[in-house]
Amino acid sequence: MTALTAPLVASDVTTPEGVKTLVYVAGSSNHVFAVDAATGKLAWSHDFTAHVSPAYEGMWLCPNNLNATPVIERRAGLIYALNAEGRLFGLDLGDGKERFGPVQFVPPYSKVWSLNLFEGVIYTSISQNCADTPSGIYATDIRDQNRPVVRALLVDDHGAGVWGRGGPVISPDGRLFAATGDGDFDPSAGHFGSSVLALATPDLHVVDFYAPNDFARITRYDLDLGATSAAWFADGNFHLSAAGGKGGTLYLMNADSLGDLDHHTPLEVLRLSNDEQAYEENGIWGSISSWRDADGTTWVYVPVWGVVSKDAPKFPVNNGPVPDGCIMAFKLGRDPQTHKPVLVPAWTSVDFNRPDPVVIANGVVFGVSTGENPQQTSGTRVVYQGQKLLSDVERAEHARHVVLYAMDAKTGKVLYSSGDTISTWVHFSGLAVANAQVYVVDHDSNLYCFGLKSHEK
Repeated sequence: MTALTAPLVASDVTTPEGVKTLVYVAGSSNHVFAVDAATGKLAWSHDFTAHVSPAYEGMWLCPNNLNATPVIERRAGLIYALNAEGRLFGLDLGDGKERFGPVQFVPPYSKVWSLNLFEGVIYTSISQNCADTPSGIYATDIRDQNRPVVRALLVDDHGAGVWGRGGPVISPDGRLFAATGDGDFDPSAGHFGSSVLALATPDLHVVDFYAPNDFARITRYDLDLGATSAAWFADGNFHLSAAGGKGGTLYLMNADSLGDLDHHTPLEVLRLSNDEQAYEENGIWGSISSWRDADGTTWVYVPVWGVVSKDAPKFPVNNGPVPDGCIMAFKLGRDPQTHKPVLVPAWTSVDFNRPDPVVIANGVVFGVSTGENPQQTSGTRVVYQGQKLLSDVERAEHARHVVLYAMDAKTGKVLYSSGDTISTWVHFSGLAVANAQVYVVDHDSNLYCFGLKSHEK
């Protein structure tokens, strides 16, 4: 299912051919590529050599490949990538040569998500127990190349995967936020399934957590809360976090006290989709995005799969029917009684089949309709046990194609659509916006660059 990771962009990079802007993507077959943003030509590529073979045959649940989006450290001039064997490398931004590592960061062929760098430490998350690797948050201190320190917080030996697309999210004050999937919930024993965690960095001890009151039902019906990365954003004097999972419910939390004193009381709970409570094809996936407009209003954008719930709040602006999914936009307001933050519905987008997380730039929301077939199993989708998993080939048979949309951030009005430009679909990737250009990938491992038209005088 996987092909290329979400693109990364770095400007003013010194290369053997001069100073350039380069776009970086990692490939699932153990490669990293750098592309000249001005020409689309390959600047360099780096192939990782495999030293051990996976113990099990790969498939979309456990692909046995490079899965984690890399991370750039501009100060050192490096891009850090985690190969399929769980070894961390630092590659020179300009020529791709190995300048750091390898460091054995995580076990080989584990299912690892995006890398994030904060104050000299790289963080990632693991899900699915692929290669028998326990789920959790992993960190490695890269400030001393000769003696890197690796730490881990294991949330459950047999579940509770942390598989939000953006990986662990770190606030400016150094708290790490992550949402977990199905698993045991017993904080006294260190089990944090179906919950949102706040961890101290860099030692990864739990400082706070939130678990919905129906955490047992969420786990029982495979409605993973960990389907999204737990966003962090500020509004006025409030620090906030938001997360949502396959159950289609969005949780708004005080990031400084996630579930209040009892760990079960968020600021707000909104059902957005998935009335049938099926474990696939519906819900909230990827990550949640936020934006502050020129007037100081905070906006929150949620990628929702499937039809809108009958219990969803009413949106004043709808941009058409949404049988497959949409982007939902909210403004941050205040409850008139408690004066605490609340989400005020603003608009829903055109139909997205199915949406990836959005990026906001200059009052424009850029989003990708992935075109992927989200069906995971045969038969009924409400009871997970006993269902036959579809193969990668079967899931690809009914896929459509990627469409890039640019929308007005305040109304959802479509300003641009790529239409049929991209012919294939994409699974669990993302887009990048930099220097008035938008970068998108597809399942055929093509990198696309969309930019503003030049106006001749």
